[in-house]
Amino acid sequence: MGVADLGLPVDVPSTALFTDHYELTMLQAALRSGTAGRRSVFEVFTRRLPDGRRYGVVGGTGRVLDAVENFRFDADVLRFLRERRVVDEPTLEWLAGYRFGGDIWGYPEGEVYFPGSPIMRVEGSFGECVLLETVILSILNHDSAIAAAASRMSSAAQGRPLIEMGARRTHELAAVAASRAAYLGGFTSTSDLAAGFRYNIPTVGTSAHAFTLLHDSERDAFQAQVDSLGRDTTLLVDTYDVAEAVRTAVEIAGPELGSVRIDSGDLLLVAHRVRQQLDELGARDTRIIVTSDLDEYAIASLAAAPVDAYGVGTQLVTGSGHPTASMVYKLVARAGSGDAGAPLVPVAKKSTGGKTSVGGRKWAARRLDAYGVAEAEVVGTGPVPDALAGRQLLVELVKGGEVVAREPLDAARERHAAARANLPLSATQLSRGEPVLPTEYVHRGSGS
Repeated sequence: MGVADLGLPVDVPSTALFTDHYELTMLQAALRSGTAGRRSVFEVFTRRLPDGRRYGVVGGTGRVLDAVENFRFDADVLRFLRERRVVDEPTLEWLAGYRFGGDIWGYPEGEVYFPGSPIMRVEGSFGECVLLETVILSILNHDSAIAAAASRMSSAAQGRPLIEMGARRTHELAAVAASRAAYLGGFTSTSDLAAGFRYNIPTVGTSAHAFTLLHDSERDAFQAQVDSLGRDTTLLVDTYDVAEAVRTAVEIAGPELGSVRIDSGDLLLVAHRVRQQLDELGARDTRIIVTSDLDEYAIASLAAAPVDAYGVGTQLVTGSGHPTASMVYKLVARAGSGDAGAPLVPVAKKSTGGKTSVGGRKWAARRLDAYGVAEAEVVGTGPVPDALAGRQLLVELVKGGEVVAREPLDAARERHAAARANLPLSATQLSRGEPVLPTEYVHRGSGS
């Protein structure tokens, strides 16, 4: 058993209660009407990217697979539903035997997406699929938002390491998921030990201002840290006077001092001054790490500064201003009857206000230009055109209720780096813009 299998405690016995009340009342009504068993297709997509963003990042797929496996109505959960009179006894009996037995297809984790991309497709009976709506959206919306912010930050960092430091700025369990999504998006380590324990992400950390303030002098604090952690440690140099702290740090640790961290002030100016001072003191290999409420724009502004690594907290775990990916889970096709062989009928919501959807069971492919660079996201129903058959994006994740595509987090991380590199160069611009790829729709038949 690996660390990823150990899990973390949560406040409810299973993922079955990570859902909305109306999912169960819909199920009850569908059971009574005889429609709960109809074959159905639900799709996850977003109608738009966050304002100004040029691509999205699929994050959380691995966590979705775990959630589906653990979606069980055990005795305690059923007792809660009975005591609250959420649903009737026939529905509770149906829930007691619930196991998702359908199929799930989706964009592999780390892939990029665009408006209308069928990021995940869930197929099975209406009853078994509708119950998964909330937990799937909860995971994908959160993790994809964090992964997209992380991707933009890692692009702005231009290869310099990024440390995720946001655990204290969000819910304790959300922090673990955020760290996972940040690593997927290009961060190299985390300060959160729970994330390291569960997902095997490298963890880092040395000291805060409190450690310096604890001691009678900054020199005493630095000496204690070096004595304990060695000369390759990172000393925090902005508690009092930065120049004096750098001088003291090198006197104590020598030119072997690993890093200094700057957490306040004009980071661009201070980084240049600290680099010059370190070089003059002979500590030419000592690295400079900057923190202090960074986002992708602040990181980009430091591109010309002598900075070796960045630590990011609040802006990362809140999606850098966009804490959700605004994905929805919509029924796009259902059988005309409960018969096993009944063909699928495309269905779609028709409304004003930009909330329309496109009916039919969809496929997706990414068309490349003559240079091998992505030029369009093609979404369609019916047969896939021969020219796009080898460029399909959805992969099978769950077959007959069994997970068939579990993979290491590093595989998704590498996939994202490759997918982003395959986009037009303008994808990584931080200026406001439209999605870097247009979404084209192709309708060929019913999509059943």
